[in-house]
Amino acid sequence: MRRQIQKLIDREINPSVASHGGEIQLVDYLDKNVYIQMLGGCQGCAASTATLKQGVERILRDNFGDDINDIIDVTDHGAGDNPFYSESPFG
Repeated sequence: MRRQIQKLIDREINPSVASHGGEIQLVDYLDKNVYIQMLGGCQGCAASTATLKQGVERILRDNFGDDINDIIDVTDHGAGDNPFYSESPFG
């Protein structure tokens, strides 16, 4: 299952996030939970939650349905050096 998930991420998700300098990697698939890490422009990006919920999660659920319980972002977003969209200094 790990291989199938990563192939889908590479084929369907990474080309889109690459246009913003980002990348999504599968960290693990355990007990029907998918653990992903956002890299590059996605790490620390203010839009990362939208990318996760409206992009990554939708695509994974459309393709794997009942084989997935949760999609969990394990990224340390505070460590991002060059996010595509920075957080607003005004909150």
